[in-house]
Amino acid sequence: MQKIQTSQAGIAPPADTAMRQLLGLFELQQLAADHYLGESLDLGFRNLFGGHILGQALRAAGNTCEDRSVHSLHAYFIRGGDPRQPIHYKVERIRDGTSFSVRRVTASQENKTILTLASSFQIEEDGFAHQATMPDVPPPESLTIHRDTTREMAQGDDDQITSDRAIEIRHVDPLDHLQPEIRPPSQCTWFRAVGAVAGKQALHRCLLAYASDFGLMATCMRPHGVTYYQPSMVTASLDHAMWFYQDVRVDEWLLYVCESPAAAHGRGINHGNIFRRDGTLVACVAQEGLFRRAANR
Repeated sequence: MQKIQTSQAGIAPPADTAMRQLLGLFELQQLAADHYLGESLDLGFRNLFGGHILGQALRAAGNTCEDRSVHSLHAYFIRGGDPRQPIHYKVERIRDGTSFSVRRVTASQENKTILTLASSFQIEEDGFAHQATMPDVPPPESLTIHRDTTREMAQGDDDQITSDRAIEIRHVDPLDHLQPEIRPPSQCTWFRAVGAVAGKQALHRCLLAYASDFGLMATCMRPHGVTYYQPSMVTASLDHAMWFYQDVRVDEWLLYVCESPAAAHGRGINHGNIFRRDGTLVACVAQEGLFRRAANR
């Protein structure tokens, strides 16, 4: 497996390099039967990005079930991952039925579990169909590219802007990361991969799982006037679930419509629907996250 090269701290790689890095992350190395090794990549967060582990774990599960498509996943984040260490993925083949196959994946670093994932795969099947309606929002071309500031906030360096990630993000209703206004617990975001993605639908769904973790948890924080970029906040994704309903291309614009119905006891729940630009609902997401002041640790 090709070694993933990280960029100098505080400086993002060019978009084409970032895209190659992202695709390289999903070329898992097989160490033994149902045992895979994935590389890490430092995106400037406090820990390894949760979507990174989620997407790779789904890739590992899918490698053992290539004749069926993933329709759902449920994951728990157990520990914060180390962006300097590779991740081991061990897959258990729980069941292969007539229509569905179930896999369980344990992701670990240095023999400590950092994520567990259960996923289910289904044969191609027709059936009843309905979906929610995509809201009417401004097109992505009319919006400003999201400027990521995680690295300079961590290092106190306002001169470095790390905007060139492999996933381009454009917020319909953006917030000031350090001085956010109180807003309703809902948001809409356009996103896509910055370059063309070849490969089968399985790869696109893994990349969608990866991208689905960007910003979802921020939804439950909006009515409280806080963000995970603020040094005073302690935040972490606790679990993540997805249901896939239609084929998707992550290199085309997708609209992420998110809302948070509740928050209490240091936790908030977030729901998301992901639409293709033509209004087709491709996936539904749910995630609970921890958010609290550092003094309450």
